[in-house]
Amino acid sequence: MNSLAIWTKDLTKKFGDFVSVNKVSIEVERGEIYGFIGANGAGKTTTIRMLCGILDPTSGEGKVAGFDIFTEQEKIKQNIGYMSQKFSLYGELTVEENIDFYCGAYKLTNQQKKLAKERAFEISKLNNFKDTLTRDLPVGWKQRLALGCALLHEPQIVFLDEPTAGVDPISRREFWELIYHLSEEGITVFVTTHFLDEAEHCKKIGLINAGKIVAQDTPSNLKKYFEFELYEVISDNNINLYESLIKEKFGKSVSIFGNSLHIAIDKNFFLLDELKSLAQKNSINLISISKIHPTLEDVFIHLIEEDNSA
Repeated sequence: MNSLAIWTKDLTKKFGDFVSVNKVSIEVERGEIYGFIGANGAGKTTTIRMLCGILDPTSGEGKVAGFDIFTEQEKIKQNIGYMSQKFSLYGELTVEENIDFYCGAYKLTNQQKKLAKERAFEISKLNNFKDTLTRDLPVGWKQRLALGCALLHEPQIVFLDEPTAGVDPISRREFWELIYHLSEEGITVFVTTHFLDEAEHCKKIGLINAGKIVAQDTPSNLKKYFEFELYEVISDNNINLYESLIKEKFGKSVSIFGNSLHIAIDKNFFLLDELKSLAQKNSINLISISKIHPTLEDVFIHLIEEDNSA
């Protein structure tokens, strides 16, 4: 367990009779990028708040940075960085004033503060915008600044809760480049996201649904959980085709992906004639049908549907 930065066993959080997090067990190696994936309300933020010492767990066990999540919450807070999904910056303060504020909050010495500020400006790339009010920064820049502030005290674990929500694609890519650099420096990154393409970049992924972990593995291994043949179908009326396939309970699962449908079928059991007949019956023209490899999104949908039907 010495190699683990984060460890939990049966971590549970209840709010009255409602179980928000249900017996979650997680292991995150030091220096690892761990992606925590789930829909809104799945229990991601509640889990992070317990791991960060912000919220008391109801039951279970856990350690973060070697400290107990029940009895050593203040020590955990001193040894981690946390970036919430809502901006933790002060809009009425300038970029530099925000950095100075967090240096004070972390009780850095003057020498530590000097080095920490240099690093924060390096991470945020806002050296030329020191006097700009934070509220006037683009969303992606705010997120870089928030990350820089979360790292001022040189934590070995950083928690990022939906860090790229509302951020444009280019800023998202730049932010993930920062995450890679942190991992290369040996910093453990625990990141929640609902972007499945981002999850591909994590060393390990935990999929959470209704408070429970439904799968936990590397991205490549997770794709092996998909035990069916997957077909991409494009028609001239995907919505009607989707509704018809659901009504007829065609295949194992049907999902809308952009301008196509993804249909999962038992291996060696794809009934092409039945699909054509169903489409013709509903006056739908099939444009193309092709067998494809499952993406993480396909795997995620499949595992969630299995969990919901269990």
